[in-house]
Amino acid sequence: MKLYGYFRSSTSYRLRIALNLKGLPVENVPVNLVTGENKDAAFTARNPFGSLPMLEADGRDRAQSMALLEWLDEAYPNPPFLPQDIEARYTVRELAYAIATEIHAVNNLPVLRYLKDTLGHSQDEIDIWYRTWLKRTLDPVEARLRALGTGDFLHGDAPGLFEIVLIPQLANARRFHYDLSASPHMTRIEAACLALPAFAAAHPDHQVDSPERDQR
Repeated sequence: MKLYGYFRSSTSYRLRIALNLKGLPVENVPVNLVTGENKDAAFTARNPFGSLPMLEADGRDRAQSMALLEWLDEAYPNPPFLPQDIEARYTVRELAYAIATEIHAVNNLPVLRYLKDTLGHSQDEIDIWYRTWLKRTLDPVEARLRALGTGDFLHGDAPGLFEIVLIPQLANARRFHYDLSASPHMTRIEAACLALPAFAAAHPDHQVDSPERDQR
């Protein structure tokens, strides 16, 4: 397998976590989002979305992170990303898709660049935009976790789909100085996940294309 991604891309981060949890060997191939390498003709010929991550597996190039997570869980079912109980599976999907669709869709790099380069917003205004959309979804996610009385993970004693999607978004939240002090359930889950090798190895700072890695 080859995973084409960018160290700071939250969707690439999702896939790194997922592949680590499944224990699958993968070659990480950096693609620079900032310079637009993902829009080069050679890349879009393989992935017409021009998006990251892209997973080369079983003779096929696969795009779109949430579809990729489902494919991985079906192709490599152990350990599972979803619980057996139908209501528990619904809860996992409800919270994971809230983050993936309601936060990432409006806060990804092309949107932020459009706000700055096309509409002329300042960085301060963009940061306010980013934190506004974080709060709109993270507040109800925290409320749901509080009502469920969650422990270190959403369900059981191991992370799954929800944690795979949550942790990269919390990393982004911290980059944009979002106040997580009122989110004790999410930050408890975050701490438990980051203590696991699968999550720690997937962190942006540990990737070959991260400037932070060169300083270690």
